[in-house]
Amino acid sequence: MPLISVTRLKLRNVLYLPRLLPFSLRSTWQAKRAPGNLGVKLLQDRNLAFWTCTAWTDEGAMRRFMRADAHGQAMTKLMDWCSEASVVHWQQDQPDLPDWQEAHRRMIAEGRPSKVNHPSAAHQAFQVDPPRRA
Repeated sequence: MPLISVTRLKLRNVLYLPRLLPFSLRSTWQAKRAPGNLGVKLLQDRNLAFWTCTAWTDEGAMRRFMRADAHGQAMTKLMDWCSEASVVHWQQDQPDLPDWQEAHRRMIAEGRPSKVNHPSAAHQAFQVDPPRRA
């Protein structure tokens, strides 16, 4: 069964945006070419928030991507750059990527906050705004 992975992060300052963009581009390129990847989509949300949605053949493929190359490097930076971060994974019968409303619903119902060094009040309360294009 395909594994769907959804992440959301919110930068704590616009000054981190120029640092995030190269990592984002390289990580997207990496994901699209990673063994086991079935799909990738991104959403630049309002207020410096960013969503990713990927589909994988299995959890192992997703975890190998997560730790490798550009994405692995970005993860170490994001703990300091972000004031909010969250993730949710689930399995489903088909590899189709969910719409953003379903991704948000799953994030609220089944997701968890990720570690950030400077958490906002919303992060601490696990309040995740619904996605909306910037």
